[in-house]
Amino acid sequence: MKLKAQLPNLLTLLNLFFGVTGIIRVLEGELLEGALFVFIAAGFDFFDGFAARLLKVQSDMGKELDSLADVVSFGVLPGLILFQMTADAIGSESYLPYLTLIVPMLSAYRLAKFNLDTRQSERFIGLPTPANALFISTLPHLGLHWSTFENWITTPWILIATAWIFGFLLVSELPLIALKFKSFSFSKNRFRYLLILISCSLFAWLQLAGIPVVILAYIGLSVIENATGSE
Repeated sequence: MKLKAQLPNLLTLLNLFFGVTGIIRVLEGELLEGALFVFIAAGFDFFDGFAARLLKVQSDMGKELDSLADVVSFGVLPGLILFQMTADAIGSESYLPYLTLIVPMLSAYRLAKFNLDTRQSERFIGLPTPANALFISTLPHLGLHWSTFENWITTPWILIATAWIFGFLLVSELPLIALKFKSFSFSKNRFRYLLILISCSLFAWLQLAGIPVVILAYIGLSVIENATGSE
């Protein structure tokens, strides 16, 4: 067993480790801390693919392991965050928080579909699970740092609606921008460049609270790109 070939898998397993750690922290009542582990897991999710391409050790094993880790870190963990937020707002004795578990269910479906869908080489079809998880994991921080959002994120039906809307975006047939450049031509990549510019501006202005706005901008720009027929 070559160490070089296993390095991307090790990074994937660290993605899984931090996803499970985040779940434990949420179950222990540390919602804000648990949500931060989504970001850590997302970092390892990025670097495992980067390492596999850099070292030229992509494998079917790595692809399957990546999806299994992502189900936990970007499916179960964000679903549990929404579940706990809804339970805190309405009471754990209600059945309504269980409606938010559509997120891990459709995240698993999305990841299985992605492994089989050959159309997703240049565009994502449906919202990627890490993007959905980052959107959800930011919600607990919005009420803490931005009082404007406090009423929104403590309203159970809004949280449930968010779970279902974003759940169906995961498995939708909506083509979304992928930051995969065949060339650096502005005319062929203007929506990619615009997305990068908007993202950097929002992060500089809003910091962590800019993430959900970036995700919404990402979806909006993708819809506009599709409507205009741009490549």
